[in-house]
Order: sequence, then C-alpha cells, then structure tokens
Amino acid sequence: MNTLEFAFRSETLHALSSGALYWPSQELLVVSDLHLGKSTRAARFGGAQLPPYETTETLTRLSNDLDSTKARRVICLGDSFDAPTLQTALPASDLLALTTLQAGLEWVWIEGNHDPGPVQLGGTHRQSVTIGPLNFRHIAKTSPTPGEVTGHYHPKATLSVRGRALTRPCFLFDNTRLILPAYGAFTGGLHSHDPALTSLMSPTTEAILTGPKPYKIPMPGRAPLS
Repeated sequence: MNTLEFAFRSETLHALSSGALYWPSQELLVVSDLHLGKSTRAARFGGAQLPPYETTETLTRLSNDLDSTKARRVICLGDSFDAPTLQTALPASDLLALTTLQAGLEWVWIEGNHDPGPVQLGGTHRQSVTIGPLNFRHIAKTSPTPGEVTGHYHPKATLSVRGRALTRPCFLFDNTRLILPAYGAFTGGLHSHDPALTSLMSPTTEAILTGPKPYKIPMPGRAPLS
C-alpha cells in the first residue's frame, strides 16, 4: 500500500495513492466524491458518454483500500452518488458489490450537493460528523472550525516537470482545513491555482499528489509556466 504520512491537527493521517484518507488511530477510511452512477446518469439523461464501468472501477479501488488498511469505519464525504435517484438505479452487480463492502463496517454517508437527501442504503446519514479534533462535512465553510475535513472541489495540482505539465488529483491541507481529492473514476478536477481554492487555503498550504507514489509539495497557487 503506497501512502504518505502527514500530521493534521496533531493527528497522524495517511494519504493513500488512490485518493482515500486513512486515520489509523480511529481505524477510519475517508473517501470523497465517489459520484457512483455517473455513466448511468449520462446514459439516461444525456451528457458526455462515459465508459460504463466507472462505478465498478471505483468500488474495486475502495475494496482494495479497505483490504489494505483493515479499516473498521468508513466516512463518505458527500456526492457519493452522481444524482439522488442513482442509489437504486445502479446495476444489480454494483449494488451487490457496494452492500458487500458495507457488511460489518460502521459506515457514514455525508450529504453532498449531488445527493442531498438520505441514501436508501445501509449506514448512517449525516450532514456532518465530528470525531475528536476533526469535523467531516462535504463543502468547506468560509470560516471553518479548525480541523475541517471536506471534499467537493475535486482538487488537482499542476506543475512543470522537465518542461512538461504534470497534473494529478491531490489533497490540500493547511493548519485549519483539509480538502480531499475526488475518489470516483472520471470525476475531473479543479486546479489548485483556481481562485475557488486559493481563496480558501492559506499561503502555507501543502498539496499531496496522488498516483503510484504520493508525494508532498507546496500547493501550486498559480498556473505553471508553459
């Protein structure tokens, strides 16, 4: 399992290469913006046509992370489904895979802007959850309580490496807040130098880029030179 250990609000956390967050002392795995059923929604209601196996790919990655971390608790930080009705419209094989993953685990669904109501699946449905010094919710507040952990923005960082632009989904964190990357396949992302993110994060923010080997850099606050 490729992870990068870092400290946030005096807690030791692990950024996984997949974009999941693991909190060892709480045996807690946190994922954000799975957007399950994205291709199903596009096929039914129009929009860009996507490969039909994005939900299967996302759930397979989640299964691997649960196996490798041995997490006993899971928090999904909102936008777990791409639209409110998709939780019952997924293929039967995907629904079975999801319910199988939930078996025996303490599972919390945080409400997102794509899935604002209770999810009609097992688990607990909350607007936010506080565990110790960390508060989990979907969208970052303008003036958060220190220890806020959110998703929503699908952050990604772009930097120049040997004259070529390298872009990867990333975690962003400073002394106050932590924003997770989108976990779902084909979810896209928002560059860390976008004003929506630079207005939230402090000048000391660091980014942890996902990929085969996560690594940490100062958050790119401006577009890379072309």
